[in-house]
Amino acid sequence: MKRIIRYTLPAAGCLMLLTGCMKWDYGTTEEFSASGRGLFVTNEGNFQYGNATLSYYDPKTKRVENEVFFRANGFKLGDVAQSMTVRDGVGWIVVNNSHVIFAIDIDTFREVGRITDLTSPRYIHFLSDEKAYVTQIWDNRIFIVNPKRYEITGYIECPGMTMESGSTEQMVQYGKYVYVNCWSYQNRILKIDTETDEVVDELTVGIQPTSLVMDKNHKLWTITDGGYEGSPYGYEAPSLYRIDAATFEVEKQFRFKLGDWPSEVQLNGTRDTLYWINRDIWRMQVEEERVPVRPFIEYRDTKYYGLTVDPHNGDVYVADAIDYQQQGIVYRYTAEGEPIDRFYVGIIPGAFCWK
Repeated sequence: MKRIIRYTLPAAGCLMLLTGCMKWDYGTTEEFSASGRGLFVTNEGNFQYGNATLSYYDPKTKRVENEVFFRANGFKLGDVAQSMTVRDGVGWIVVNNSHVIFAIDIDTFREVGRITDLTSPRYIHFLSDEKAYVTQIWDNRIFIVNPKRYEITGYIECPGMTMESGSTEQMVQYGKYVYVNCWSYQNRILKIDTETDEVVDELTVGIQPTSLVMDKNHKLWTITDGGYEGSPYGYEAPSLYRIDAATFEVEKQFRFKLGDWPSEVQLNGTRDTLYWINRDIWRMQVEEERVPVRPFIEYRDTKYYGLTVDPHNGDVYVADAIDYQQQGIVYRYTAEGEPIDRFYVGIIPGAFCWK
């Protein structure tokens, strides 16, 4: 659930929608055995249509299987698949508007558990086998959950937010601290002490930081989209920020042009090269002091929406949402930018997860 619904939903309507329930109707199932390396693609689907899906791609054979969650479990994934994380052979799929996180076996795709009664979950970050944080939109709290028992155990209150303006997103850990970017109508990075489960500091950046990663030098990177023209929160040129995790201070701000819409900051496996979308696909070394003048992969007059880099060989995968209505396409390139493969997935492919 990214930019296509970002500004179309009034706050009052958001809260009303959260009261809805997704029905899981069980049916026939298929057997899967996807051992070895692979790539999951979470396809958001259309907001309130309940048509989110999960795809699985084998880089070695170049074979893609679509709707694997439905086919393995006999019921649909739900409404807006936001993100996925793999830990110890279990994949955790965050389904935003269905207020649920499904846990699946990453080889069979079968459900092994679920966390329910979440507000509007975005991402999950594991602190241990029995503790994880779940960020939310339209909620001024980060949920604390026990993954072993699949239950909510507490909350972290986020300062300066209401239920209507609450927005927390991706999480990166450095020592005992977890850093969180606050996206929708926000302009902050929060610092959480994982021993006390409290926000202990915050850093102001540009309007709407959309993602957060940490490179090999323990530098945090976030990219802002700058809002939109006519926004009550403001509209400005977006920026890419490099932040020192130890001092929690901005080291460098790389400015874009007004009207640019950068997003999807990613790192390669060695965490020394940064990638992002801004119409084209861009990349630069993390030590660089200026952004490149030429793109890594040129724009195809379509809607680049998701991005990932194979941590093993540096292959780059770009998700194309096309028109947000039909099946999306994923383009695969070598680390040098040469095309290797393309394959169809579900509606609005938004995020990737490696296993």
